[in-house]
Amino acid sequence: MKTSILCLIFTVLLPLNIQSQQKSSNNKLHITEKIITKTATVNCSVETSWWKWSTHEGLKTFFGKNNVIELKPGGSFEIYFSEDEAIKEKGGEGNKILSFQPKKMISFSWNAPPNIPTVRNHEHKTWVVVSFEKIDENQTKVELSHLGWLEGEDWDKAFDYFNQAWPIVMDWFAKSCEQ
Repeated sequence: MKTSILCLIFTVLLPLNIQSQQKSSNNKLHITEKIITKTATVNCSVETSWWKWSTHEGLKTFFGKNNVIELKPGGSFEIYFSEDEAIKEKGGEGNKILSFQPKKMISFSWNAPPNIPTVRNHEHKTWVVVSFEKIDENQTKVELSHLGWLEGEDWDKAFDYFNQAWPIVMDWFAKSCEQ
């Protein structure tokens, strides 16, 4: 399943993403082969796991303080880590759903934290693919892959940041399935 999802990304989504960005900037992007992959087997049905990752209420059970989720290609996938109106950058502003297959996978664009502004404000966004595999009625294998990394020192910093952050998110997700 992982191979088919990654093939979809590399053959369909990646070329479209690169072409649209090259048209707007006329700069050739150098996307690396770096991928962050985190996997968890959770005590949730595939239906509950899907609900937690693909809906407003579901995400609030484990990830962020608030969010805007529009489950459609191009729809918002914005997760906010602060609700303080004085803070302009609350989290995942501008992130979009790239694709989904109900109860199988969801992919979305992803930005960097505010302390890495060159990556956060870059026109190129990385993307995340979350896939779901039913183990049995009450267990699901969930795999998160984060890819689309450009070359450069700040991109390496963002990669290192998320390589540390995604295990925490996956742990929050697993714990939310225990409640």
